[in-house]
Amino acid sequence: MTAPPAPSAPVAPVLAFAVTGAEEERFAALPTLRFRLEIARTGGSPVGSIALTTAVRIDVARRRYAREARVALAELFGAPEQWASSMRPLTWARTTIHVPAFDDRTMVEIPVECSYDTELAVTKYLRAVGDGDVPLDFLFSGTVFHRVPGGRGLAASRISWADGDTRYALPAGLWHSLTDRYHAGSPWLRLSRETYDRLDAYRVRHVLGSPDDAVRALLDSASLHHSGTLTS
Repeated sequence: MTAPPAPSAPVAPVLAFAVTGAEEERFAALPTLRFRLEIARTGGSPVGSIALTTAVRIDVARRRYAREARVALAELFGAPEQWASSMRPLTWARTTIHVPAFDDRTMVEIPVECSYDTELAVTKYLRAVGDGDVPLDFLFSGTVFHRVPGGRGLAASRISWADGDTRYALPAGLWHSLTDRYHAGSPWLRLSRETYDRLDAYRVRHVLGSPDDAVRALLDSASLHHSGTLTS
């Protein structure tokens, strides 16, 4: 008696990723960029769905910097002559999205919040880069669910970081225009309660209108003192 043929093993989809654009999220509570991600199936079974995790990194060594930017980036990477060894990619975001079923290709959006916290390395970098492109790397992992031959349900396969990545050159001006729209050119600065109380007392004592006026007065005073010290 002939044995029945063994069922075909499910073949995991072979996927290719490409980031094709970015735009501002117009009505988000926080400044957010949305990156358009195209996913193509180049082999294997059709896709049932994907739980896709994306890590976004800035490959800081992949562009040139003007003199003003080099000065601003010294806090992050040291003097320019050290950059060959000190420049390492900056992790910007990590997010997980759901990708619906598709046969050959689909397009989804990856949301990335744009913090204006001046203590963060990514914010310091983006503030220093006023023009040109920001070199981004997108790395993907997660789980892809795909159809089993014969319609017997779904199988699950892992997407590892080594399976797919892509690059994208983000115009630096897009980040600046987005954060300026939300913060009106006013970076967020975190102060301890004690420091803020001292600053506010200085403001009141000198009849200054706002904390910004108080900081300006202190900086102007420090500059005059420094100039006097140098010339004395």
